[in-house]
Amino acid sequence: MAAVKAFETAYGAKFPKAVAKVVDDVEELLAFYDYPAEHRIHLPTTNPIESTFATVRHRTKVTKGPGSRAAGPAMAFKLIESAQARWRAVNAPHLVALVRAAATFINGKLVERPDESASADSSSIAA
Repeated sequence: MAAVKAFETAYGAKFPKAVAKVVDDVEELLAFYDYPAEHRIHLPTTNPIESTFATVRHRTKVTKGPGSRAAGPAMAFKLIESAQARWRAVNAPHLVALVRAAATFINGKLVERPDESASADSSSIAA
């Protein structure tokens, strides 16, 4: 949080609205680091659902639509099924269960005992 305070003092006078947005939403901004480091490569997407259906959107533009009402879902299914072969596999799949179980990760590393490490981290930050 020292970096956020330094950012606020350095840029607060010149860009008050931008600094207020960063300072107010710092927890959401830093939520990226609450996940395992191996999974971070998968997180930066802005809309995973849109990414999934991009193949279908591009193909329907080329073919000028699905043709009929029944052909639309069938075409979408087959296109997504074929695109699935090119999707990137999740790095460190063994950590997915831990993320779903709300395990605590600090800076991308699993914390076994969150209570002890939180007090140790806050004392090292204050020093």
